[in-house]
Amino acid sequence: MDSGRNSGGEESGWEVLAPGVVRRRMPGWDETVGAVAGTEGLLVVDTGACLREGAGLRRDLERRFGRRPTHVALTHPHFDHVLGTAAFAGVEVYAAVGSDRLLRKGAEELRADAVRHGLTPEEATEAVDVLVVPHHQVSGEITLRLGDREVLLANVGPGHTGHDLVVLVPGRPHVVFCGDLVEESGEPQAGSDAHPARWPEALDRLLALGGPDARYVPGHGAVVDADFVRAQREDLARRFTTG
Repeated sequence: MDSGRNSGGEESGWEVLAPGVVRRRMPGWDETVGAVAGTEGLLVVDTGACLREGAGLRRDLERRFGRRPTHVALTHPHFDHVLGTAAFAGVEVYAAVGSDRLLRKGAEELRADAVRHGLTPEEATEAVDVLVVPHHQVSGEITLRLGDREVLLANVGPGHTGHDLVVLVPGRPHVVFCGDLVEESGEPQAGSDAHPARWPEALDRLLALGGPDARYVPGHGAVVDADFVRAQREDLARRFTTG
């Protein structure tokens, strides 16, 4: 995760990326939360850092689209992307294969990480006590049908973590929610659960999925293009795979 806090910019509203596709940069840790609406479903991409954030996001999206969220895709199991999930009652939750075991066994570590990065102990404990373990494990690719729209979930990692999921929304251009495989607001963060030597390969798969004209939505920061992702891939390769 990116430990830098967002001091302003887009924290009060949603950015429209394509018809029915929006994202918000959350105050605090600047993590991206996205949403994709179809005629028969509403997919939320990541859920914020606590139940309070998750509940606010749910209310915002229900007002904006006039329906309840039906699906959640978690891009990776870091606190600022998953601890709001319990606020989305009744949804189907998807994540990269292995995330269920990690969240089930590592709940206390997740709570400690959240507190270490500035979440109050009370909010961290509240969220971890009702932590949602993903219902669906993505080992390759899964297509979600939201009525008139299909969305692809792809496990392209490991890289930033051992469980990196990206969300491709087909269109002209495609929109790709990258999670923290791509960061724009700071240098990509490689914590103890990262696989830095394999991260460039994950970005190769990401670029092959989205193509040269897609809008790539980082886990933290402004929307970028393929050239930015490619440059970040080369920088990671220099940092971690060459000596």
